[in-house]
Amino acid sequence: MTYKITNRVNDKKSGTLYIVSTPIGNLEDITIRAINILKVVRIIASEDTRHTQKLLHHYDIHTYQTSYHDHNKEEKAEILINKLKEGDDVALVSDAGTPGISDPGYYLINRAIEDGIRVSPIPGPTASIAALSIAGLPTDSFVFEGFLTAKRTARQKRLRELSAERRTIILFEAPHRLLSTLNDILGIFGDRKIVITRELTKVFEEIIRGTVSEIINKIAAKKIKGEITIIIEGACDEGKGEEVNLDEYLELLIKEKGLSLKDAVSSASRDLNIPRNKVYREALKISERNRNA
Repeated sequence: MTYKITNRVNDKKSGTLYIVSTPIGNLEDITIRAINILKVVRIIASEDTRHTQKLLHHYDIHTYQTSYHDHNKEEKAEILINKLKEGDDVALVSDAGTPGISDPGYYLINRAIEDGIRVSPIPGPTASIAALSIAGLPTDSFVFEGFLTAKRTARQKRLRELSAERRTIILFEAPHRLLSTLNDILGIFGDRKIVITRELTKVFEEIIRGTVSEIINKIAAKKIKGEITIIIEGACDEGKGEEVNLDEYLELLIKEKGLSLKDAVSSASRDLNIPRNKVYREALKISERNRNA
């Protein structure tokens, strides 16, 4: 069977950049269309050519590969864009899942769009949606955050910003940072329901469900390896944050953490999901009390 690519836009000779989703683990999780595209394009731009070669060998694909990753994305993007302008079709693949999701594919895709080159998706697996689908947490509304920063202060700041998020939250995390991140989540979000998925679709697939503290206890003594996705329950309904003593929380932010009155009000309003004007009135009382002490 001959597989024909229709890749010309307005009869121009430029090629098409195909964004090809590849398996996140099990090599059988690839579409027939993805296999055919990988066979007929001129170039496959791979995050790690050695890793992608295993997939290509499995499906008897002999297309030329070139590396495209975070460290060479700007230089290599120019080369690939020129190839596309010359009429060559290019397939972009990541090590696993859908390119452009928490990887450098975003840069090349935008360069192609800027130059009027057709970009076409070849959909397939993505770890975030695979994990969400089996988490047992609400799926009608969710937010994907990808990898949080490795720097703990910045990570905690971002988690505080997310603490009032009522949608289900999806994170990626590296194995060596998992325990530290979970402790940050516990301290900032409280003991919510979460699901940890590890090595989805692979031989050692693992799904851990429970509250944050339960999961910390389960994995504290384990050496965690593999690709990890964290699914976190969204914040409770508006107003439930008032169960926390607002006066004590503001005192903590101002006296122990050294925040200004303005910053403490913003932080408490966000963290506890309480209207800012209510927090501000309480903060004024604390400020007046401190002056009179």
